[in-house]
Parts: sequence; structure tokens; C-alpha cells
Amino acid sequence: MNQKPFRFIVVSTPIGFLGSGKGGGVEVTLISILKGLLELGYEVSLVAPEGSLLPLECKEVQLFSLRGLDQPSWQHIDFNSPITIPLDGVLPRLLEVAFNLARDTDVILNLSFDWLPLWLTPHVQKKVFHLISMGAVSKVMKDLINNLSKTHHSRLAFHTFSQASDFDLSSDPVVVGNGFDLKNYTFQETNNGALGWAGRVAPEKGLEDAANVAALLRTTLIVWGLIEDNEYASQVEASVPAGTIQWRGFLETEKFQKQLGSCRAFINTPKWNEAYGNVVMEAMACGVPVVAYDRGGPGELVKSGVTGWLVPPDDLDQLKIALSKIDQIDRQNCRSWAIQSASYQAFSKRLENWIIEGLDI
Repeated sequence: MNQKPFRFIVVSTPIGFLGSGKGGGVEVTLISILKGLLELGYEVSLVAPEGSLLPLECKEVQLFSLRGLDQPSWQHIDFNSPITIPLDGVLPRLLEVAFNLARDTDVILNLSFDWLPLWLTPHVQKKVFHLISMGAVSKVMKDLINNLSKTHHSRLAFHTFSQASDFDLSSDPVVVGNGFDLKNYTFQETNNGALGWAGRVAPEKGLEDAANVAALLRTTLIVWGLIEDNEYASQVEASVPAGTIQWRGFLETEKFQKQLGSCRAFINTPKWNEAYGNVVMEAMACGVPVVAYDRGGPGELVKSGVTGWLVPPDDLDQLKIALSKIDQIDRQNCRSWAIQSASYQAFSKRLENWIIEGLDI
């Protein structure tokens, strides 16, 4: 019989404290994991950068907040760049505390997409599992994940098959999807609001395409998310008529979902291989149809003609056509699909099954 862990020690993203928005979708995923593991009856400890905040539902999580410089994010580094760890970086401290906390029956679940925790895995006796949150955005990371797959394949899991296909894995990937606390997303029947777009405001997210199509349709585009690249944001705004974009910033889930749910459609226009596409599922949880590029994870989330439309990547003409027929989508189908495929309870159970099966390998 597979061994069941006594406690989960979760390692947070090292590129910003929880609540800052710097961690992007990883922050949402992390909270869902914590809630799910608690409900499954586990003790849970979290190591995270100083300043991290947890919702009331996670009050039973033992939080260890650690000082240190943020780790540079791989999506902002050239594909062939070398490894960088700041001298006073928070990542080594997160791992040191996690390893010190781990006992024989404990499991370390790493959500940090970085070189150090992956490289350490074969060299420590601690049971370390990795939920990979990006595609192959770096050669050194891609090579490391490929090599780890040869020796510790059971320790790796991915959000989607599209994401996993970026790597040359030794066996079929473990794909766990993602999950959300769907009671925090209110279904809205309205279908005459503005268009919506959400994510980190950075070039790889492709905001300019959504803005250009909104301008062509002479409609408003509401934008939510942390502006990581101010110059890029200014360039996008200058490329469309004044007033096309309404900047709403990074909002906590309660405020975000209320505003998001009033949109008639949500646009997803990534320029890279999205690992999952949290905001796509969040929109559908509110009943908002999604028009997305058929690239990466969103291509596995949107059911064309049922919950929205998938269009060829970077094709603005098809994006515009799809948005013009968004009223053909039944918003209730969007909500139903989210409930069926992306509850945090089902997601956490998939995580548990992956880890328990991997403990004896």
C-alpha cells in the first residue's frame, strides 16, 4: 500500500510575497492547494516570502515568512540566460526552512519554478514534488526538467498536456489541471458589458492584440492585472484611441470576479505557451464566454462553440470575427464547465493521488 504523508510543506513562489500579484496565477493556485489539503485532513505548512497573507479559510496553515530578495522570474529572462540567484535571495531560505521542517513522513510540494529546488531533488533524502507552472521558457530549466524526468519522473506534474509538450519527458506526463474555490465566483447573466482582459501586463501576455481588436470594434476593454512593464503598457495604450482601455489594476478575487462577471466576453491573447490560463477559467466561472488563441493551456480549457471560441494564434481578423458572434454562447454553459472541470476540491484530490502514487517509486 502506498504511504500517506503526515504533513505537506508547501514552498511558495519566490518572485514576490503572496498578495503582491507578482506571482501571477501561481498565487491563485497556491491558495486552492492549501484549502484542498486542509479539507483532506492534512497538516499544512507554508514557507513564503515576508509579507505574504493568507485568507481566513487557510488560518490552520502554519506560515513561515522569510526575508530575502525576490528571485528573478524566468519569463523575463532570455531563453539562453544562465542561472541567477541573488546574494541575499529568498529562494535558498525558503528551501532551507522547508528541508528543516520535513520529517520522514512529510512531503515537500514545491511551487517555485526555479533551478535550485529541481536540481536538489536527487541529492536530498527529503520527498520533494514539483508542480511545474511554466512551459520551456529557459534552456537551462528545460534541460533540468528533462533530466529530472529520467530519474524522478514521478516527482513532476504539469497543469496541461500543452504545457508538458514543451519538454522532452521520459514518460507520459502527470497532468493535474488546476482548481478554484468556485463559491467565490458569482454567475452573472448579463451579456452587454465591456470586453475584458486580465493578466500580468507584460509583452508575453499579448495585451496589444486585445486592445487593437477592441479598438476595431469601437468598444471598451477593461484590463486587470499588475503592470510589470510600464513602458509596454504605455505603448499599448498609445496604439489605440484614447479611452479604449480602462485600467483596473490588480484586485483581490472578490472585487475582481464582480467586475469580470459583468463583461460580455473575455479575451485571452498570449504570445507564449501558457501553462494553464487561470483567468480563462475564472471568467467562465462567472459565466463569461472566452475568446482565446489556441495556444498552450487555454486551448484545452475553452470548448469552441460551447464556452467561447478558439482562434488561430495572432490572427486579429479571426479574433474580431469570434467576438462578433459571442452572443451565440450560453453563459450557463461556461459556469457549468468550470464546475465540472476546475473545482479546488477535485484539483487537490488529483494532487494527492499523484503524490501518494509517487512516494513508493
